[in-house]
Amino acid sequence: MTSRLRVSAVSEPNPPGIKKVVIATRESRLALWQAEHVKALLQARLGWQVELLGMTTQGDQILDRSLSKVGGKGLFVKELEVALSEGRADIAVHSLKDVPMDLPEGFALACVLEREDPRDAFVSNQFAALADLPQGAVVGTSSLRRLVLLKALRPDLVIQPLRGNLDTRLRKLDEGQYHAIVLAAAGLKRLGLESRIRATFEPAQMLPAAGQGALGIEVRADRADLLAALAALAHTPTWLAVTAERTVSRAMGGSCSMPLAAFTQGTAAGDAMQLNAAWGDPATAEAPTTPGAGPLAPLVQVNRTAQVRNFAEAEALGEAVAAQLRAGGAVWAGKGPDA
Repeated sequence: MTSRLRVSAVSEPNPPGIKKVVIATRESRLALWQAEHVKALLQARLGWQVELLGMTTQGDQILDRSLSKVGGKGLFVKELEVALSEGRADIAVHSLKDVPMDLPEGFALACVLEREDPRDAFVSNQFAALADLPQGAVVGTSSLRRLVLLKALRPDLVIQPLRGNLDTRLRKLDEGQYHAIVLAAAGLKRLGLESRIRATFEPAQMLPAAGQGALGIEVRADRADLLAALAALAHTPTWLAVTAERTVSRAMGGSCSMPLAAFTQGTAAGDAMQLNAAWGDPATAEAPTTPGAGPLAPLVQVNRTAQVRNFAEAEALGEAVAAQLRAGGAVWAGKGPDA
């Protein structure tokens, strides 16, 4: 089943019968901020009463192994979907890059909200930028995408796993376990931690993950009332952009075990959209993260511009970019959720 359900413009902002909704959310500080943000929107725009149902997911509990080895980022959404299916919650709020390409049968992505800064952030207590790190410096990340992109920029660095919520990752940096860590700029900005960002990576340096910086709202597919009402919160430019990006990942069999980046550079002129993608050989991610470990497999990078005025054209652009990646040597993974 597709992870995006197309809905028409809402004709009635608050359909009869919807007065109160429950939001299922992870209990990390960032996830709660996201849920509170959606709660405020629902109260202000639709006049609903909103409660939060905090939950701990498998992804929050398993911290001693990388996501690529324990089931992928879909582990962050499964418990929330159970709450939806059992009727304990009406909607779930997700960071879109944590949402699998294809949702389980019976669920739908009701809308995508306007995107925050999609870039990756360089965070360090000692150094101002990646270029300032000494040879052999230890950098923390558990994203295979970031790992291969960092290796492409600085093959001399030692890349070490970094798991946990945002506060935990920052604490590990402050304890001196790493010279620097790489995080999503959006999360730091949403929590008022922008001062921790020493530098941001422009997309030309480090291409973001598909959907990075965007929030999505998931519901049961049979909740036509919610699907219609939540359309009022959708930010169409963001939804079209992340649809193109996520289509690349779906077409490549995107998973946490495949280093893949996909990002739209916004609209060029009118309805033209440029989509950039980069694929790294998974063997590169498994190579020793020590200085002098030998040459790395080169990234496969492509970009393509096309008119994107609707979801079908966004998907067509994503499919075309995935085809270019495969033609350039990228290998289809054929399994798993989004990275």
